[in-house]
Amino acid sequence: MRKYLLGTFVWCFYKIISSTWRVRLDEPEELTRWMKEKKSFILAHWHGDEVVLTSLLGRYRLATIVSTSKDGEMMDVIIRLQGAKSSRGSSTRGGIGALKGLLRMMKEGHNCSFSVDGPRGPIYKVKPGIFETSRLAQAPIFYAGVYCNNKKVFEKSWNKMYLPKPFAKVHIKWFGPLPAVSKEIDPRDENLALHLEGLLHSARSEVQSLNEVTPN
Repeated sequence: MRKYLLGTFVWCFYKIISSTWRVRLDEPEELTRWMKEKKSFILAHWHGDEVVLTSLLGRYRLATIVSTSKDGEMMDVIIRLQGAKSSRGSSTRGGIGALKGLLRMMKEGHNCSFSVDGPRGPIYKVKPGIFETSRLAQAPIFYAGVYCNNKKVFEKSWNKMYLPKPFAKVHIKWFGPLPAVSKEIDPRDENLALHLEGLLHSARSEVQSLNEVTPN
């Protein structure tokens, strides 16, 4: 009960502060089309961008894997209050069950998001879970570039998580898609991870450049 109350309090705070952000959202035509046709897709992003992207959970009818830790319990409450669904597990505990739950929700019409360098890092190193999900669900991958002009960075956190300050300018741009991973490809192939890492770094750099050219 305490975790539920704390999660509800954090969600209320989040709703208030996120309502002040000046958000620009760019989506490729393919993403818009997949949403209209209600076909399942996967969204990829760095773990540190989670706070910003939580505001989009309801828009994309997302389901995601949430850790079985105490912090995960609170995050589970926030995700559900945002209109999304979660499957509990991690790379160390309940991973197979969590993946099965995620795939089930995708079959029911939900899409999926991955903090690709989570749950514990190392930072900016893509884990194979996203490719396994893409292969099993035959779902394409869109990836994010995120920019925020005024934020509080939690420097001691491994993922350099940040919270946009009130009235911050936020720009979220989705790129892709990458085609679904073929069933003949090993999702643990290091080349898959390196390729997505490069794309995510490029996406962040492009969004940063766009906002440096047209500052507000």
